[in-house]
Amino acid sequence: MSDDVPSNSGFAFRSQVRAGGERVLAFLSREYRHSDAATWAARLAAGEVEVRGVAARGDEVLRAGDVVVWHRPPWREEAVPLDYAVLLEDDALVAVSKPSGLPTLPGAGFLTHTLLTQVRLRYPGASPLHRLGRGTSGVVLFARTGSAGAALSRAWREHEVGKVYRALGSGAPDWDTLDIQTPIGPVPHPRLGTVFAASADGKASRSVATVRERRAGQTLFDVAIHTGRPHQIRIHLAAAGHPLVGDPLYGPGGLPLPDLPGLPGDLGYLLHAWTLHFTHPVTGEAVRVEAPPPDALDAGRDARGGPSMI
Repeated sequence: MSDDVPSNSGFAFRSQVRAGGERVLAFLSREYRHSDAATWAARLAAGEVEVRGVAARGDEVLRAGDVVVWHRPPWREEAVPLDYAVLLEDDALVAVSKPSGLPTLPGAGFLTHTLLTQVRLRYPGASPLHRLGRGTSGVVLFARTGSAGAALSRAWREHEVGKVYRALGSGAPDWDTLDIQTPIGPVPHPRLGTVFAASADGKASRSVATVRERRAGQTLFDVAIHTGRPHQIRIHLAAAGHPLVGDPLYGPGGLPLPDLPGLPGDLGYLLHAWTLHFTHPVTGEAVRVEAPPPDALDAGRDARGGPSMI
């Protein structure tokens, strides 16, 4: 496909105004910080922004409750791997294995190049019950009916769904199993304002990391998570002194790297949602879904594909 052919038919981004008194141009520049004021002024001049049902000029004063709509024209999305493997399929559920690099949901410039869009091409109406970071591969579970989705969402809230991840961390721990309970919350980030990371004021979080394999300067971990905080495994292993190999954002201590850290969606780290355990919402049977890990996270192989150091 040619680089100038759009990947989608455009999208209307809507933002509701909480407090009035701000002009449209200032609101857009603050609400969507990926673009500067000059870019927003050009979009306003092109008629892409609507307030109260009419095209906005940019100098209108907004009122609380107003909805600002940016009609983004069709665009060419970044190329990503779009293939996924089906691991489980019945009338109520479908579980798939997401490749690293494919976003789960729309956002950050992605709309059709997402797992949600690709799965719905084959399973219309399927709804994801959880999400993985763009760089994380592995099991994602979708509900195909409202009742199945409600039952599994309730099971997730009541911690009745088991999740085990495979991760490649840096360094060599002096422990075999570690119960990590570092709280996670927003901390300053030079490019985003804030990002989730280790924070004494954050929410309670728990991961149990087990050494699966020791390699030269690296360790393969199996990590069971008991809470679902954003970027939990990346933060927790970093907080334990073993950041994921290649992680562009989190360093030792579970905080953003000191020298211009990357963004949460940047790639480079090795993390895989390996297994998912739950009770089937229709049959009541115990279900275990497994997504085979990529070679670099396969026990018995090191990151270069050769024998590991056990």
